[in-house]
Amino acid sequence: MAERTYATPPGGLPPQSQLLTGRAVFTEAYAVIPKGVMTGIVTSYLPYWDETQLWIISRPLSGFAETFSQYIMEVAPGGGSDNPEPDPEAEGVLFMTEGAMTLTLAGTPHEMTAGGYAYIPSGTAWTLRNTGNAPAKFHWIRKAYEAVDEIDKPEPFVASEADIAPIPMPDTDGAWATTRFVDPADIRHDMHVNIVTIEPGAVIPFAETHVMEHGLYVLEGKAVYRLNQDWVEVEAGDYMWLRAFCPQACYAGGPGPFRYLLYKDVNRHARLRIGQ
Repeated sequence: MAERTYATPPGGLPPQSQLLTGRAVFTEAYAVIPKGVMTGIVTSYLPYWDETQLWIISRPLSGFAETFSQYIMEVAPGGGSDNPEPDPEAEGVLFMTEGAMTLTLAGTPHEMTAGGYAYIPSGTAWTLRNTGNAPAKFHWIRKAYEAVDEIDKPEPFVASEADIAPIPMPDTDGAWATTRFVDPADIRHDMHVNIVTIEPGAVIPFAETHVMEHGLYVLEGKAVYRLNQDWVEVEAGDYMWLRAFCPQACYAGGPGPFRYLLYKDVNRHARLRIGQ
């Protein structure tokens, strides 16, 4: 497997000489948050997290994300948290993009580096510390777990993209593939966080229109994405949110693969009451 790269927010501020133009878009059907607006002045802080700042790129909000929140965390050396998750009903996925962290999950320590992945079930004790000499960056995706009677909750686990073979989509000769960290048939899971890889020149050849909400963070490469009725250019470091049933398709461009971290809600009945 070729060496992978993982985009991270640039931080800082653009120069005063830069033109006030950009690609940010916010609509009822989708949003595009380009890397250029993830500056140092739009970061947030969290209780019980030391030496940590974050970009909140999705959160439950009227007219925006409904099923999840997504953070890009930046933890300085010595920083982290011994009490990271305040919501006992929240499950989480961590995906490392830069640096190294020590994750203690259900009492077991794990060293995580770029490409590392962790699934944390709701109610599970965990801590996270940067014991290295450089900042660490990672995605933290949170969702209220939808328990089902007589179906067990998933176990916690830690994995790495490097150890998982991508699964090609049918009839694509591997030009469009998905790295799956969870078996799609495992009904215990109510969300999937995968990595999609589309090789240069390959396409998603139809407008996907489905019930699943999406968050897509571009890890590598560039593409032209069809979102609802619009074509938008996206590149490494950009983020897209897609409301359920927002039509979507893609042409990959550039000299290398187009890759993104993909969230979707799965395996549960559609809620019949708004706000339920």
